[in-house]
Amino acid sequence: MNIFLIIAGGLSAVAALLHLGCIYFGASWYRFFGAGEQMALMAEQGSYQPTVITLGIFSVLAIWAAYAFSAAGLIVRLPLLRLVLSLITLVYLVRGLAGFTLMNTPMGRSPEFWLWSSIICVTFGVIHAIGLKKQWSTL
Repeated sequence: MNIFLIIAGGLSAVAALLHLGCIYFGASWYRFFGAGEQMALMAEQGSYQPTVITLGIFSVLAIWAAYAFSAAGLIVRLPLLRLVLSLITLVYLVRGLAGFTLMNTPMGRSPEFWLWSSIICVTFGVIHAIGLKKQWSTL
């Protein structure tokens, strides 16, 4: 078993569940997690848009968790495991690094959002990369 991929899957799963929490708990969670005032206001007004967007993010993160768990041997082997895990790792790392450049032009979000979300994404990416490297020959 690959502990790094298990941790990576767990981190993506927790992030997915937190997104479901935003849908369930509404505007206060959107604000707390830095989704932006516009998303929070739309949630308060009963708009479906924040729910649809957040469900999309939840779905992606849940699939990413499944791929990490699959590569770790916890669940059935999923298709294109090596390619998909490589892309997941790349997305986490690129998103994390790109976010640091947005701190000075936050686009409706706070600089703190970009800082913390970037640290989180880079951390997730590094953990994925270590796990992927350790498992590469068997994928």
